[in-house]
Amino acid sequence: MAQRPAQGSFLNPRFLLLVFLGGAAGTACRQGLGLLLPDPGGFPIAIFLANMLGAFLLGLLLEALSHPGLDEGKRHRLRLLLGTGFLGGFTTYSALATGSMQMFASGAALHALGYALFTVFFGALATWCGIAAGARRMARKSGGLH
Repeated sequence: MAQRPAQGSFLNPRFLLLVFLGGAAGTACRQGLGLLLPDPGGFPIAIFLANMLGAFLLGLLLEALSHPGLDEGKRHRLRLLLGTGFLGGFTTYSALATGSMQMFASGAALHALGYALFTVFFGALATWCGIAAGARRMARKSGGLH
């Protein structure tokens, strides 16, 4: 497992800028997805897809970055830019909560509960698949699988 850098590195302006830039790009991509895929019949499909894709990619990224070694240098910057920043901005579990509450308020309590549980379950599954894909890729790269 990768070791964390010294405490307080989160105050470094360059690291904050990486998270900010990645987050802005991720949020813009999620918004673009929302414009491409309007909600059919009240189901927030774009938010659901952003959360599933983001969960998978975060699992893949973190698996690739989790191999022995310090979480510093390029590895640390990539995690901040892509993981915390881009994928943090791309995924939006706060919109999941808002969408669920809107469904609930409109009288679709069962749909709201189903949407919330479905998203959390399949988000966890997508993350696991990303980790598994990353592990398989790393094993192939190191000659472990053929």
